[in-house]
Amino acid sequence: MRYHNITKDDMLNGDGLRVVLWLAGCDHCCKDCQNPITWDPNGGLEFDAQAKEELFAELCKDYISGVTLSGGDPLYFGNREDVTALVREIRERFSDKTVWLYTGFTYETIQDLAVMDDVDVLVDGEFIAEQKDNQLFWRGSANQRVIDVPASRKAGKVILHCE
Repeated sequence: MRYHNITKDDMLNGDGLRVVLWLAGCDHCCKDCQNPITWDPNGGLEFDAQAKEELFAELCKDYISGVTLSGGDPLYFGNREDVTALVREIRERFSDKTVWLYTGFTYETIQDLAVMDDVDVLVDGEFIAEQKDNQLFWRGSANQRVIDVPASRKAGKVILHCE
């Protein structure tokens, strides 16, 4: 798995103050994407032990609400196994922190992936430039949804995270 950046003290990509891991790899290639540099799965840096330590050091801070995985697409096919293991480890070590995940896939197509067992909030759907709306919370276009994953799984239908 490769990544481009670890953003610290982020307030734009989820609830509260967060650390954001920007992963490499995306094949959605959305028109007017804000991060096209992250599309290349071979771009960026190797997510190695040092990068994991940097991420975990941020999660140790009591004022950090949680982690957000973005990119690129954390659920790009080449990332799924590593992302699943990382999110599981985060959940085990930092059970009081929330996990947000941004993906171009829709909830309905990924809801049964193992990683979803440990995701609190999913922002799903491809960015659609024609539906761009800067007034939306935590998403770039009106088609994207901010989903409460545990509530959705319990209800058997999509439950939106309150904005």
